[in-house]
Amino acid sequence: MPLFLKCVAPWVRVMVIDESVGQMQLSVILPASNEAALIGDCLAAILTSDWDGSGVQVIVVANGCTDDTAHQARTKTQAFSERGWQLQVIERTQGGKLGALNAGDDAARGAVRVYLDADVIISRGLLWQLANVLESRTARYASGAVNITSKGWISGAYARIWRQVPFMTECVPGCGVYAVNAEGRTRWADFPDIISDDTFVRLCFTPHERIGVSASYDWPIAEGFRNLVKVRRRQDLGVDQIGLEYSDLVGNDDKPQFPFGRKLGLAMRHPLGFLIYSAVAVVSRLTRSRDTGWSRSR
Repeated sequence: MPLFLKCVAPWVRVMVIDESVGQMQLSVILPASNEAALIGDCLAAILTSDWDGSGVQVIVVANGCTDDTAHQARTKTQAFSERGWQLQVIERTQGGKLGALNAGDDAARGAVRVYLDADVIISRGLLWQLANVLESRTARYASGAVNITSKGWISGAYARIWRQVPFMTECVPGCGVYAVNAEGRTRWADFPDIISDDTFVRLCFTPHERIGVSASYDWPIAEGFRNLVKVRRRQDLGVDQIGLEYSDLVGNDDKPQFPFGRKLGLAMRHPLGFLIYSAVAVVSRLTRSRDTGWSRSR
C-alpha cells in the first residue's frame, strides 16, 4: 500500500512512496555532467549534515559524462553506508540536465525531494531545516540562504551587486538548491524540456507556499565577463520560455521591482560592480539571438 497517492490535475505527477523503503525520508537528486573535480566536495558537504539518524537517499545521475564523475561519486559509498544512508549512482550515456532530473526522480523514494547542483556546497544544517519546513500535508517549496561565490575580480564585482538585488534579498530564489514535499511534487509530471528548471519549479508554487530557511549554501557563478553574459542570457531566455509556454505560472512570480533609488545607491557604493552588472545585463539582452546551447554556471 502506498503511503501517498494523489493527483490534483491531469498533468501532474503521481508520487508513490512505498512502505518497503522503511524510514526513507529525504532524497537528494544530484545531476552531474563532467563534474569529477567537484562531485567529491559536494558529497562530502552532504555527509557533514546535521541529520539525526538514517532516512537519507542521495542519487547522483552522471549524464553524458566523458570523465570519471561516476567513479568519483562511488568513492563516497562507504562513507554514506557508515552513516546509514544510501548513495546511488546512475550513469546515463545521454546528456541533458532535465533527463538526469527525471532519472533521479524515478529512483527517488523519499517524501522530501531536494534537487541539488553538483557545484553547490551545502551547510551542515540545510538538509534538516528543509525537511523540517516541508513536513506538511499541503504543497510546500523550500530553499536555503544562497551565498553567491566567485574567484575572479570581475565576477566578484558582479556578485557584490547581484547579492543585493531585491529578488535575491526578498524572495526565495532557489538557485542551485530547491526542495519540495510529496504534495508539492505532484504539481508537475516529468521535468519538461525547458532551459530553467529552477524557475519552472519555483513558479509551480505561490509565494505563500515558498519557504526560505536560514541555513546557507555556496553557489558559484560564472567566471569572467564573457561567461557571465552567456549565463545571464540563458537565464533570461529561460524566464522568457516559461512565460510563453507556461503562462499560467507567471502569476506566481513575486519578483519585486528594482527601484531607481536603490540602483543609484548601489552604483554610488559599488561603482565598478554596478558598471559590470549593468554591462552584463545590456550585452546579454543585445546578443540574445546568439545563444546556441547551455552555458555552465562557472
